[in-house]
Amino acid sequence: MSDRKQFYVTTPIYYVNERPHLGHAYTTVAADAFARYWRKVLGDENVFFLTGTDEHGAKVAAAAEKAGRAPQQFTDEVAAQYVETWQLLNISYDTFFRTTDPRHRKVVQDLLQKIYDAGLIYKGTYKGTYCIGCEKYLSPEEIVDGHCVLHPTTQLVEQEEENYFFKLSELAPRVLDALERGEYRVIPEGRRAEIVGKMQSGIEDISISRQGVTWGIPVPWDESHTTYVWVDALINYYSATQFEDSLNRFWPADLHIMAKDILWFHALIWEALLMAAGLPLPETVLAHGFFTVDGQKMSKSIGNVIDPVQMVEEYGADSFRYLLLTAFAFGNDGDLSLARFREKYNADLANGIGNLVSRVANLAEKAELEGSAGSMPQAFSPDVASAMESFKPDEALRAIWEIVAELDRSIHDEEPWKLRGEELREALSRYIVKLGEVAVNVGPFMPALSQAIEAVFFSGPIRKPDPLFLRK
Repeated sequence: MSDRKQFYVTTPIYYVNERPHLGHAYTTVAADAFARYWRKVLGDENVFFLTGTDEHGAKVAAAAEKAGRAPQQFTDEVAAQYVETWQLLNISYDTFFRTTDPRHRKVVQDLLQKIYDAGLIYKGTYKGTYCIGCEKYLSPEEIVDGHCVLHPTTQLVEQEEENYFFKLSELAPRVLDALERGEYRVIPEGRRAEIVGKMQSGIEDISISRQGVTWGIPVPWDESHTTYVWVDALINYYSATQFEDSLNRFWPADLHIMAKDILWFHALIWEALLMAAGLPLPETVLAHGFFTVDGQKMSKSIGNVIDPVQMVEEYGADSFRYLLLTAFAFGNDGDLSLARFREKYNADLANGIGNLVSRVANLAEKAELEGSAGSMPQAFSPDVASAMESFKPDEALRAIWEIVAELDRSIHDEEPWKLRGEELREALSRYIVKLGEVAVNVGPFMPALSQAIEAVFFSGPIRKPDPLFLRK
């Protein structure tokens, strides 16, 4: 077990030019599982889980104009969609952060002023190819056939403007040294190797302001410029810990989770900004992979976009959370198939743990057994704890389902329905203890299932419940 005393986990703050999608849900469910795990280990007061929305920049201003809204009204509406979606998915964040919070503006300006005063920001002219979709200037390797690799339908713009630049080239060797000495880490290993290779290939200074974008936080020493949206966004992780004295202790973050496409910002630029400001670095930066659906990239034109809200409506929050975190090894790219989800739902949930709970409860009711809250297991199984503290939620769930499979085999072999009296009671007691282990271990991933098992077997007279998962 880890000897840590507190845990601070973050998702990226999601850009409000679109509704919550599958990728957002994947990242946020994983972060929620880690937060719930550590709350059980450390206590609620020692865990801080941050998510939210990124609401500044040219892309947001353009989306607001297209929607016929003022930028603030537009961001209010989209942020509310994220809040609603996370409620449906049973996401237990402690703070929902918005970059339009006036308290954040002050933290951003104070931090940038500190870096500027240290001589690490200077004025210059930037000329390059800009992708509005990425809100950044692209390097040659990010452009294929004249298009951004991530936004192939977005028109690239050749821009030249006066900007303020951050001396990233000066800080990058220090960041690389910190990474190699273990002051912070990037996982999985393949992503770390990519970052190290890119750092070693040579780093240029980066623009940290825009002159023609009014929807943003003004640069404190020159209000004709606004803070580059990515810098504004990264600072949210620190900013959120500065709003209340009780949150100060959570910096630095223990775990930043994001998709691999924004790892560069989180694994180099963020650390360089923190170093420049004299702030400690986060402990771990975890980048997960991308989804395809039935072997194809998600696309509205193909019609294979998976809406988290629709999935929750059809299968329930717990089931959708289970699917996401067992689809493939966390950190890798992987494919999601709706047909395979239905099969897995029926096999693992309806015919698996759901049927198991029903069978044991039915036998316990006939035997007139009564559950006691005092007999409910409290600790995570060693395999589950090891997997979660190694940031491998898929392996933790695999270990839990091994407990389910083992219990199912025991019931099949022992045929308790043929037993009577004390023999039956002894067998059922063993089964109930195992189900208690499942309830504890599955809590971070499927909180409603955990609560249902506890209610059936550890809260008084045992009664067979309605099906936990209806077959599809």
